[in-house]
Amino acid sequence: MLSLFHRKRAVPAAPPPMASPEKEKGLLQPQPAAALLDTPRRQKLLEYIWERTSLSRRQFGTLYGTPLERYAALVQQFPASESHHHAYPGGMLDHGLEIVAYALKLRQSHLLPAGATPEDQAAQAEAWTAATAYAALLHDVGKVAVDLHVEYADGTVWHPWHGPLRHPYRFRYRADREYRLHGAAAGLLYNRLLDQAIFDWLSGYPVAWSALLYTLAGQMEHAGMLGELVMQADQASVAQDLGGNPAKALAAPKHALQRKLLEGLRYLLKEEFKLNQPQGSDGWLTQEALWLVSKTASDKLRAHLLTQGIEGVPANNTAIFNVLQDHGMLVPTPDGKAIWKAAVTSDTGWSHTFTLLRLAPALIWESGERPAPFAGTVEVVQDTEAAAGETGMPPDDAQTTAVGTGPQQPPDPSTWTGAVPTVPTNAADGIDALLQLFGTPDVEPPTAPVPAAELPQATVPPASVAATPAASEPQQDDAPGGEHFVAWLKRGIQSRTLIINDAKALVHTTADTAYLVSPGVFQRYAQEHPQVAFLAKQDKLQDWQWVQKRFEKLGLHRKQDNGLNIWTVEVTGPRKSRRLHGYLLEDPQHLFDEVPPNNPYLSISPTS
Repeated sequence: MLSLFHRKRAVPAAPPPMASPEKEKGLLQPQPAAALLDTPRRQKLLEYIWERTSLSRRQFGTLYGTPLERYAALVQQFPASESHHHAYPGGMLDHGLEIVAYALKLRQSHLLPAGATPEDQAAQAEAWTAATAYAALLHDVGKVAVDLHVEYADGTVWHPWHGPLRHPYRFRYRADREYRLHGAAAGLLYNRLLDQAIFDWLSGYPVAWSALLYTLAGQMEHAGMLGELVMQADQASVAQDLGGNPAKALAAPKHALQRKLLEGLRYLLKEEFKLNQPQGSDGWLTQEALWLVSKTASDKLRAHLLTQGIEGVPANNTAIFNVLQDHGMLVPTPDGKAIWKAAVTSDTGWSHTFTLLRLAPALIWESGERPAPFAGTVEVVQDTEAAAGETGMPPDDAQTTAVGTGPQQPPDPSTWTGAVPTVPTNAADGIDALLQLFGTPDVEPPTAPVPAAELPQATVPPASVAATPAASEPQQDDAPGGEHFVAWLKRGIQSRTLIINDAKALVHTTADTAYLVSPGVFQRYAQEHPQVAFLAKQDKLQDWQWVQKRFEKLGLHRKQDNGLNIWTVEVTGPRKSRRLHGYLLEDPQHLFDEVPPNNPYLSISPTS
């Protein structure tokens, strides 16, 4: 069957000499495939892929080695994404090897094509294995064609259909790229990686051939099990990179969302969250997982990011959960949800059921920094319906499965297997060794090390996000209230975490004083101070209304002649106008040491 692949191959022409590294700053040198693949981790991945094929070295080199080498030569030092998974130099090559390794491991658990006789399945086994590997390797290769702008030193644009890069180059992500276009563009590059003989061979197996074409075209509804294998392998590689290897998340661009999320979680776990307490705890650390109370974790993470001046933070918990899950920070439930329902039981007999987020401990701590595990158990409650709310007790017929035990020797983080929850049980056993393999770093230092100044530092938390016991009344020192709200406003304006006189600003200057947009500015304060919700609930108010009433009691705002507190302003822009509602301060010095000029686009409405 494989004899047609043993033909002698033409030796490709040698590339022209590379330019001197000193010739122009900021250029990358193209490397041959052998050099790109010659790292300890990539060599182990290649060895793992070979072991999954049951071929001789010679046959493997033809069917798999040559396409993998061509892929390496094509993707060079490109990242797999700009700011999501594998967002570092060489990330696309790592992702390609990882997903092939994952996919071939998963493929071993399936007899393909489904429903065929054992004799037919045995006869087609190698074709289905190869189709799985090719579908995995090629699934993202279209990014090179449509997501990246690549050029040589003289400004000449390079396209992947020109062949491998041959001169020093630079690249950037296209600002106008379409998110899903790379799937359609993959067809431009099939012939660059696979030989005509491979196409001739695979086309002789119509079911495998059609499944491969459907998978590469992104039509997963027609791709059957082959499409499922590629999607599961892709998810496992992405989750491993974002959750199982936090160093790579920190190596992502500073503005990347997963980096901000990771830094925020690390800060809160080390500086604020209370762990492993029977009551009043923010979470529990077991041998296998870190469990955080879902609402508390979301509220405090949002508050911390807002106090750091980070914009675009989701305003509700469901959105926070979705973002964390999309970026591989959470281990999803077996049905793909972010929220787990579990019963926490201490060694003293105290027990309660919570809705929790599950994370990998290796995401937060190095092996030597990890705290002692919880002296009790965390047992997942298997409800007949997925837990979707913030609270709730299990039904009487709920079954529980133990997932945490008392103190034992903490495992090496490289053995973490939580990144692949979507892998079926019958296929998951063999993934452990693969994840251990993926945790083996290369010996050489990373291409783009993160400066020490950019790593999260253990600083004193701001007063506005001081830790409070979970589900208990806030401490009296620096407690939320009207005076604290005004101090928070002034501090935010001075530190520029609150922008004034901008299109989306919550504070403006008009009529020679400060104007506070309502309810936006009170909602922002409540988001940064989750303990407000507890106080507002006692008064049967929404959290922002509670803050607003305490601000009004200070008497710092200017009232209208008819006694109303709220002033309406007209916002007139170059293309449209709108209205805002809010408070005018009697004395702008409450917020400003030097009052900025009035916003020229704001004017008090005569109907106020």
